[in-house]
Amino acid sequence: MKPLLLSATTATSCLGVGLDAHRVALHEGRSGLRPCAFETVKLPTWVGEVDGVDAHPLPAALAVYECRNNRLALLALQADGFESRVRAAVARYGAGRVGVFMGTSTSGILQTELAYRERDPATGALPAAFHYAATHNPYSLTELLREHLGITGMGATISTACSSSAKVFAAAARQIELGTIDAALVGGVDSLCLTTLHGFASLELTSAEPCRPCDAGRDGISIGEAAAYALLERDGAGADHAVWLLGAGESSDAYHMSAPHPEGLGAQMAMQAALRSAGLGADAIDYINLHGTATPANDSAESKAVTAVFGSRVPCSSTKGATGHTLGAAGALEAALCALALVDDFLPGSAGTRALDPALGPLNYQLRGAAAPLRHALSNSFGFGGSNCSLVFGRRTT
Repeated sequence: MKPLLLSATTATSCLGVGLDAHRVALHEGRSGLRPCAFETVKLPTWVGEVDGVDAHPLPAALAVYECRNNRLALLALQADGFESRVRAAVARYGAGRVGVFMGTSTSGILQTELAYRERDPATGALPAAFHYAATHNPYSLTELLREHLGITGMGATISTACSSSAKVFAAAARQIELGTIDAALVGGVDSLCLTTLHGFASLELTSAEPCRPCDAGRDGISIGEAAAYALLERDGAGADHAVWLLGAGESSDAYHMSAPHPEGLGAQMAMQAALRSAGLGADAIDYINLHGTATPANDSAESKAVTAVFGSRVPCSSTKGATGHTLGAAGALEAALCALALVDDFLPGSAGTRALDPALGPLNYQLRGAAAPLRHALSNSFGFGGSNCSLVFGRRTT
């Protein structure tokens, strides 16, 4: 693919609002996870909850979209001057030449859960004020941003579980390559909800302590919430030292509804496709942000895939020990963290991980962050059902 400039990025998670909060946390090796006290959930688990989301209601003109997920979406949009950068791109290219591609897994399902509590006792009807299309529907996120920003170009929401907001980079890149748009707002937003917390607990996939990716004693995930965005542009004149999207690779191995192929075959295919897309060999990658969920099966499969493609040379880590697994927002959040790593020449460590599991083989796993010259980074996002995506980012195009 032709390289695309990440002309602006931003991220909001349990580590804080904006890139500076994430930069500081990564350099300090600090986690934002805490014991779950969300809504009515009483589970022995830790979560990555963003502080203050409910203190930021939507403006009156967007009141129909009012829900936690959309509040988080706008809160994040306003950090790092990101909204003004998008508006400048809309003015530069034209409202119809900018696309919006968002990833989410549950969108505003919490609004439905809250409405269900208030259903009519006689008929079971949900309250009249509940608006499914503008809250729970996954497209509400994309439509909210298009309306708020005055964008009339194509819009799409991708919901492929935990690879959702990685795949938006690939989808937007295809449209820019086709010439249907000149720039794209890409990203992902997922917020905590009862369905996710109880659902993953019922699958016995949540840990009773902060998650420990790739640790010998890992026993499950810590669910988080986040919103992260990037502005992709085809015009990168004068930005030789900025971060670029160089390649994207996708695969669908469909091995199992909720478990990866034990040998990581789908993950291998996605990483190899990303390298081909970027026109790079495995030896060009300087850092890998692992999907690294801290479940025994996922980390084992991914380690086999990484070793098969890269051997033991490339430094890698999972940042989910710091942010939790933010599900549909994870791909965009970790893309932003990869961009930070490239800008800072810094290898992120793995918060929460105490001792690397020797059964994972010869991974060059970074328990602690360290300074290192970085030119190219790869980020992995693998979803339920074998929906996989790997992205390659770089500081330079030549």
